[in-house]
Amino acid sequence: MADRRLQVFHTVARMLSFTKAADTLHMTQPAVTFQVKQLEEQFNTRLFDRTHNRISLTEAGLVVYEYSERIISLYTEMSNRVGEMTGDLRGHLLIGASTTIAEYMLPRLLGDFKMKYPDVQVRLHVGNTDKIVHMIEDNSIDLGLVEGVVTNKSLATLKCCMDSMIVIAQPDHALGLHESVSAQELLDYPFVSREEGSGTREVTMEYLHQAGIDTDDLHITMELGSPEAVKGAVEGGLGVAIVSEATVLKELALGTLLARPLSPALARPYFFVYQKQKFRSLVMDEFLEFAKERCSKDMLAMPVRREV
Repeated sequence: MADRRLQVFHTVARMLSFTKAADTLHMTQPAVTFQVKQLEEQFNTRLFDRTHNRISLTEAGLVVYEYSERIISLYTEMSNRVGEMTGDLRGHLLIGASTTIAEYMLPRLLGDFKMKYPDVQVRLHVGNTDKIVHMIEDNSIDLGLVEGVVTNKSLATLKCCMDSMIVIAQPDHALGLHESVSAQELLDYPFVSREEGSGTREVTMEYLHQAGIDTDDLHITMELGSPEAVKGAVEGGLGVAIVSEATVLKELALGTLLARPLSPALARPYFFVYQKQKFRSLVMDEFLEFAKERCSKDMLAMPVRREV
């Protein structure tokens, strides 16, 4: 962007936080403060009111924010038009992904995308589904990839692929004698769960509810914040768990976990999420097309194991 100060101001104004803006822009907080101060000096007026560790836009700040939205949108549109003419794709893309997707799906996809478009800078934020949706809502990121259902009508969703869910346990667990596991049978064992806000937890609880199970009857021994932590707890004998099959392929190959399909089977879609009204950059459109192509070639789709 021609005026970095305006971009920095716009980010601070959108998030109403110098700290969050610094993190989003990959700058130090003093550098963000300096850029905003320079813009205030240019206009010879304060753009933010700072009280009790909170900030708000002044009347002048609101005017600058309104124009900065239009300026940045026009600048992006101009860059896209020129890029379309020259075939030169460059720019930035802020992506957020829920934990399972970020750890097991995106590394290969982002690596392939970077090889094809080396001038595109992709930044990835990781959190549970609730956090990523919130980041889309407040424009902290351009695009999200999540496991859970998105209910906000102002957000657009695009199905990416399907993910097979399975039950895991220690190799010598009694479930090893079963060909599959019903929802009712899960009540017989201690259960290791993901944390509140996790897409995995949401789809698990909905599955049990649809099977007529009161989730309060589930004997949850631990609630953990990542697939790796869940796997470690199950390997340690703390219970059984429902996880994405893609997260345990290594453990199944090594024999440190056993897995059984659910009966009836459980699969969940992964969705791209973005603002309906926000201008979609050429970089974002190209990434979506790139990802959809990989889905069609099963590079993102999770393998469905017929024998576990």
